[in-house]
Amino acid sequence: MLSSDSIIISITFSISTMASFTHFVLFCSLLFPILITPTIAEIPSFRPKALLLPVTKDASTKQYLTQINQRTPLVPVKLTVNLGGEFLWVDCEKGYVSSTYKPARCRSAQCNLAGSKSCGECFDGPKPGCNNNTCGLFPYNPFIRTSTSGELAQDIISIQSTNGSNPSKVVSFPNVIFTCGSTFLLEGLASGVTGIAGLGRKKIALPSQFAAALSFKRKFALCLSSSTRATGVVFFGDGPYIMLPNKDVSQNLIYTPLILNPVSTAGASFEGEPSADYFIGVKGIKVNGEDVKLNTSLLSIAKDGTGGTKISTTQPYTSLETSIYKAVIGAFDKAVAKVPRVTAVAPFELCFNSTSFSSTRVGPGVPQIDLVLPNNKAWTIFGANSMVQVSDDVLCLGFVDGGPLHFVDWGIPFTPTAIVIGGHQIEDNLLQFDLGSSTLGFSSSLLFRQTTCSNFNFTSIA
Repeated sequence: MLSSDSIIISITFSISTMASFTHFVLFCSLLFPILITPTIAEIPSFRPKALLLPVTKDASTKQYLTQINQRTPLVPVKLTVNLGGEFLWVDCEKGYVSSTYKPARCRSAQCNLAGSKSCGECFDGPKPGCNNNTCGLFPYNPFIRTSTSGELAQDIISIQSTNGSNPSKVVSFPNVIFTCGSTFLLEGLASGVTGIAGLGRKKIALPSQFAAALSFKRKFALCLSSSTRATGVVFFGDGPYIMLPNKDVSQNLIYTPLILNPVSTAGASFEGEPSADYFIGVKGIKVNGEDVKLNTSLLSIAKDGTGGTKISTTQPYTSLETSIYKAVIGAFDKAVAKVPRVTAVAPFELCFNSTSFSSTRVGPGVPQIDLVLPNNKAWTIFGANSMVQVSDDVLCLGFVDGGPLHFVDWGIPFTPTAIVIGGHQIEDNLLQFDLGSSTLGFSSSLLFRQTTCSNFNFTSIA
């Protein structure tokens, strides 16, 4: 039984090279305005300056995975990392048992903080994910582009703190807000994964909850390993971020503004919600130092939310809008005109014999690609991040065709992004997101500093 007050919900979709649509199940009712100061995870007795999560790369799916301990008693929960995810969601339908699970009641502070405008009843409970008089959100699986409705709740989470050099004491947060997902949403996720860790620009995403609970700066940093046999890291809080051999990779970063897309890019959203993704202001692209001729209007975010450039951990390779892709591929092809091609390997178009290129500190000796940023700055992509070793003797340019910006399928408009900087292009780069100042700091390739994202010392000093 649902309230008769209805609301307008905006459903947004995204596309990649292969377009698909988002399935959704929504039930909602209008919440009356509430004037309550929201509370989130309580302050733990131990007050560290930073927290960390180890991140590994799954070989079969190329997803980036982490693990938290949740519930009472604590159990390990394996999650896929979604940089632009709105919140933490886990499967509550299968095996969720916890004596500290608390559903978020309609019109509560937690519902207000989460921005939920839905209130519903569930007659198959009470149990985790199914309780009466609770608000909900829309857990989203970006790999199958599917959303559903899910109960908002709180439970205990424990993760390790850090001094920046090593893991330290485990910290417990009694009331971390998350959303219950359904078992079918696990389709397409890596083996053993039971949810998604959202790190996006939302008040209940993990970076904001941890910062509020510990009263530290709303900063977090992402450092993904390029190897499936090594471990990268996410830091919550400010630096130092020390990689062996004793290199503080939080120093000498290049800074550029983060841009807010006013239109949600999630699978389903309430009307008027902005995007939780991290956008930056790319103004142009250079290949081998030469400007690539582009329709630069595509690089700005339009009123309908299309266009612009965002960073993603759920897309393995950088995708470019079709006209941009053709221009960049053409420019790169011209810059290596004397290098013989080999048969293309999907999803890539330009492939070469790997012996055709010299080896440098920052990967194969190929023309660098620059993403031009405001104030004469650039994000330079060197061979280790531009090229993909698809076999022992074949290297391919690791960019894919993202399709056209304006696309309609089944009468439903999609709102894609012109440039999506994918996981391969950010591996072994430190990215620091300052939510307070809305700024991105990036290192470019750590290989220049003779270290990598897999060089954090996970030996505990607790």
